[in-house]
Amino acid sequence: MTANIPKIHILFKFIEGPWGGGNQFLKALREYLRKEDVYSERPTDANVILFNSYPFGSEYLFNSAIKLKKNGDKILIHRIDGPIYSIRGSDQIIDRAIYNFNRLLADGTIFQSKWSRDKNYELGIEKSPHETIIMNAPDPAIFNPEGKRPPDKKIRLVATSWSGNIRRGFEIYRYLDEHLDFNRYEMTFVGNSPVEFKSIKYLKAVPSGELAGILKEHDIYITASRNDPCSNALIEALHCGLPAVARNDGGHPEIVGEAGTLFDDEEGVIGAIEKVAQNYAHFQAQIKLPTSDEIGQRYCEFVLSIYEDSLSSKYHPKRINFFGNINFKTNITKMKVQNRLHSMIMVMRNKEREILP
Repeated sequence: MTANIPKIHILFKFIEGPWGGGNQFLKALREYLRKEDVYSERPTDANVILFNSYPFGSEYLFNSAIKLKKNGDKILIHRIDGPIYSIRGSDQIIDRAIYNFNRLLADGTIFQSKWSRDKNYELGIEKSPHETIIMNAPDPAIFNPEGKRPPDKKIRLVATSWSGNIRRGFEIYRYLDEHLDFNRYEMTFVGNSPVEFKSIKYLKAVPSGELAGILKEHDIYITASRNDPCSNALIEALHCGLPAVARNDGGHPEIVGEAGTLFDDEEGVIGAIEKVAQNYAHFQAQIKLPTSDEIGQRYCEFVLSIYEDSLSSKYHPKRINFFGNINFKTNITKMKVQNRLHSMIMVMRNKEREILP
């Protein structure tokens, strides 16, 4: 398998410790590629560059990608998230920058869910002759069902979110904090929350190893995030052996499958929890997700298909011309300003929530 795979480099600013889902997934993917001896630590030595969506806070990576593509001898694969507009409810200008980059430089596109692909189509991304859908998978050495605590009389729920954006489902968690029967259930939230809880146990964000241990101490995972294209938090919990209760939105239905129940709003969430609690063994037995190795292999197969087409001259990798370069850099400057404004607004909103009664 790996003998014919070209060398791949992930052009991404990796961050250690608890961080966003994309960071955690790409670290796991990098480990798989290293294990298969197809990873290049230096981008200049790679045949294929994997670029992740929009690199918030690391916009210099756009320039790095442009430099690597100037000679047209490298293939660039673009891993698409979002759309950002669907997740945030604003900032469609950032999606346009992503689509512009994809059109100018990407030789192949990987979407993380069918929902994400269709939503990006709706907003205007161009279809590519080389595109696919590949779900994420966590590091199996960390997120696995080994040592998971069996359920007790009191069912233990858990929710997690690295992001404190209110659209990550916090209105539902606040509803549960006020209406869940805590004589029958316990609930823990791990991560960053813009709201205070009275009955739900709150834990700050922790590294992946600690998070996996916390997940295995619980029975059911719940996620209420809106327009989440491919929730790594949900995937991590399922890999730890927890059936799920998820909002019927975004990529959640594709991930959960038969391993849990879906809900639409506050009226349905407690009933969905009850259904999984009363049929726990059935839903747990339905957890069937691709392993990290299977996901890594799909990445390699997709890369190889484009690489072989380029070798046989069926496909010629894209190059960026002078005018395209200038146009793109102008758009990126606008995007950086837009994202800084968004960050400032989010900080102000969180401060306002802190002083609300």
